[in-house]
Amino acid sequence: RERVRAMFYHAYEHYLESAFPYDELRPLTCDGQDTWGSFSLTLIDALDTLLILGNVSEFQRVVNVLQEGVDFDIDVNASVFETNIRVVGGLLSAHLLSKKAGVEVEVGWPCSGPLLRMAEEAARKLLPAFQTPTGMPYGTVNLLHGVNPGETPVTCTAGIGTFIVEFATLSHLTGDPVFEDVARKALKALWKNRSDIGLVGNHIDVITAKWVAQDAGIGAGVDSYFEYLVKGAILLQDKELMSMFLEYNKAIKNYTKFDDWYLWVQMYKGTVSMPVFQSLEAYWPGLQSLIGDVDNAMRTFLNYYTVWKQFGGLPEFYNIPQGYTVDKREGYPLRPELIESAMYLYRATRDPTLLELGRDAVESIEKISKVDCGFATIKDLRDHRLDNRMESFFLAETIKYLYLLFDPDNFIHNDGSDFDVVITPYGECVLNAGGYIFNTEAHPIDPAALHCCRKRKEEQWEVEDLMQEFYSLKKPKKFTFKTPSDHGEGEGPKDPEGASSEKAGEKRNSKKSSHSLLSCPSQSFNSKLAVLGQVFLDNT
Repeated sequence: RERVRAMFYHAYEHYLESAFPYDELRPLTCDGQDTWGSFSLTLIDALDTLLILGNVSEFQRVVNVLQEGVDFDIDVNASVFETNIRVVGGLLSAHLLSKKAGVEVEVGWPCSGPLLRMAEEAARKLLPAFQTPTGMPYGTVNLLHGVNPGETPVTCTAGIGTFIVEFATLSHLTGDPVFEDVARKALKALWKNRSDIGLVGNHIDVITAKWVAQDAGIGAGVDSYFEYLVKGAILLQDKELMSMFLEYNKAIKNYTKFDDWYLWVQMYKGTVSMPVFQSLEAYWPGLQSLIGDVDNAMRTFLNYYTVWKQFGGLPEFYNIPQGYTVDKREGYPLRPELIESAMYLYRATRDPTLLELGRDAVESIEKISKVDCGFATIKDLRDHRLDNRMESFFLAETIKYLYLLFDPDNFIHNDGSDFDVVITPYGECVLNAGGYIFNTEAHPIDPAALHCCRKRKEEQWEVEDLMQEFYSLKKPKKFTFKTPSDHGEGEGPKDPEGASSEKAGEKRNSKKSSHSLLSCPSQSFNSKLAVLGQVFLDNT
């Protein structure tokens, strides 16, 4: 753990010294470059890692730096996917952790705050990309002008299906449903366009919904779509998203799985198109552990770990039958996916093999990629040549998952025994109780926060209950009224945001039983209930 901490600071301090305010550090020349926009990206990406390492003073300093220095009103073509997972995700996570980090939060937090406003501003810049006939977004957007007129309509599957975690969180915190709505529409469009055998391809035309690349697998171009179906289902307690994933999971097992490896197949026929393992696929065992499929996860993980041991890292592509790297794909840009899976599986099994992988990763990265100015991408795992780049995910993900693997008592691993109660304008809410959902850039989102900012929810229920009672009076044959306790499951008004929690039901029932069925309860909202233009005030 202490070695991982030292790795973080070696990289982070050199970024600040040599590369800030550029997006990324170039470790071989000790300077910086803009890669995904011009947001000081490494700083946003590393922010929550600082807190996980316990550095509250630097977290507070960086929050101030970002508030003063980051501007999204710039004439830059940005990746919709990357901006969402790195910038929106990083800012949301930091916003939700800021009180824990000792930042003085404004009244109304977590439903308001400077980092939340920045996240919302960044996300709004991405919304024009979703204005397509299918609801599936373009891959690139200009932050000042929207989608460029000549923009290609071809987007990868992951670039369409990797928004629900950040966008639903934004909608719940800000009260603006537009973010969650576009994310859901995009997810459903992919689902609707799956093949007859239940698979999705790699790239699709967002205007015509025609598949352009028809390779189906779990790796590059598809990966985080599956990840977000599971994580979105957990975050939002959404059965529909989970059932989508479980359907895909069946098709993936049927057509792409061989001896605990996953191959690439033709999405319509299921015939093998590439017998290749990609390093990005190494997230899959971690995802399997999240749905409780630990035995299969462990077997696949051990396959991937043999590749790591062969090369001291995971090559981008590995030919499974030949047992060797693929031409032009021999690099390892210090990706986190295998370490991420080790972290999840270690939480599930406590198997010491997983700690050994962690130790091997620390040894490899230090031995092969450490240079005077940080850590460099490995251009070729066969001869350990380096590339002049340190991706921001090295500090956001690789270091974070390594640290969490070796730090069982970290607040991120909280089992719910410890929590904070926060007073918001909408009542009390519980935060920091654990169960964090990591976005695909390893930014932890506190799922409890999504329940802190429900605006006028109970009032909405009161109106819905009244309306239901009003309509039940109109039914000619039945003159008996159901009491709240008579509601069968599934009856009763539907929670507008789809979060069907039992507690909400209890609250609702107690509200209903507190007034007789035909009188209006005293209501606290400004516009009173009106029927046919007649406004009923409290004393009516």
